[in-house]
Amino acid sequence: MKFTCERSVLLKEIAIAQEIISSKNPISILSNIYLNAENDFLVIKATDIKVNFETKVPVTVTEPGSTTVIGEKFLGILNSIPEGDLEFEQNDARINIKPAAKKIRFQLKSIASDKFPEFPVSGNAGFFDLPVRDFKDMILQTVFAVSDDETRYFMNGVFFEKQDDKLIMVATDGRRLAFVSKNYDNIKEFTGIIIPPKILAIIIKRAGDEGSISVSVTDKTVFVQFGSYQLSSVLIEGQFPNYKRVIPENQTNIITVNRVEMLDALRRVSILVEQKSRRIYMGVSSGVMTISSEESDIGAAKEEISCKYDGPDISMALNYRYIEEPFKIMSEEEVSIQFSDPNKAVTLMPSPEKDFFHIIMPMQLD
Repeated sequence: MKFTCERSVLLKEIAIAQEIISSKNPISILSNIYLNAENDFLVIKATDIKVNFETKVPVTVTEPGSTTVIGEKFLGILNSIPEGDLEFEQNDARINIKPAAKKIRFQLKSIASDKFPEFPVSGNAGFFDLPVRDFKDMILQTVFAVSDDETRYFMNGVFFEKQDDKLIMVATDGRRLAFVSKNYDNIKEFTGIIIPPKILAIIIKRAGDEGSISVSVTDKTVFVQFGSYQLSSVLIEGQFPNYKRVIPENQTNIITVNRVEMLDALRRVSILVEQKSRRIYMGVSSGVMTISSEESDIGAAKEEISCKYDGPDISMALNYRYIEEPFKIMSEEEVSIQFSDPNKAVTLMPSPEKDFFHIIMPMQLD
């Protein structure tokens, strides 16, 4: 194998490939990135067995061939050299890398490409296309609420399903729930799936905001394509909780606040919040909301902000991160906080309402 390519073009894709790799053992094939040079393209693959990544970049191929190289070291080499053309040549069990602008040659150990794992294929499942901006928005509105409790593995991902003409994403950790739905016609039917956060994080980071993204779902795998990228991930098995049962109805008490003002107040008060419980107190009366931390040996904080509210005076305790995270994701000027009772579920949603909302459970006041 022998080819020449532009350093910056290759660096971008190898950086993404290295994000996929989980094994740090240089002897393991899972620490390696697959390279196949043919027809003036270089195919790049990486996997951690559960998540698979594939892309290709234009190169000048002198001798076609394939191999695998240690991802971490390959990325380090590319980061260390200046812009310009690079020459790559396979020599037995090593690949030689020579930048045109420097009198230096790297020799990197390789492992035969036939030892690299085979990637799953979507088969006859078929793809459906969505606006990439919409799909990224759905992920952003939910993925932060995924549980990290591995004993409840069925909540370690984002639930994705089709209901009538709606696509729905839901995430929960048992104390909060994030929900978003978008209307689409002619989406192929599929059974609800639980998608691991890793592939969703890659989509958020690497997909642009223009164009479409293609998705295909099988019994055990989700496939995603955008631009030159092809991703797939093993799904999380198990029964996702019945989220519809925890969505409140008839919440007659509504507090409306300025999102940025509330977010700034939360950040200031949280400086003196006990970090194990993350409990803040929220008191509301007509036109005024008070946000405060618990009294402690370190000190306490309290801040008042204006709000719209016509109900009885109330006090509730909440995990400040459960409020802060959805407030950071939203972009609307005003947010409504809805509840029926201070001890029951609280719903956060933009004002006016849109296609998403967040539910959080209050904490004990003392």
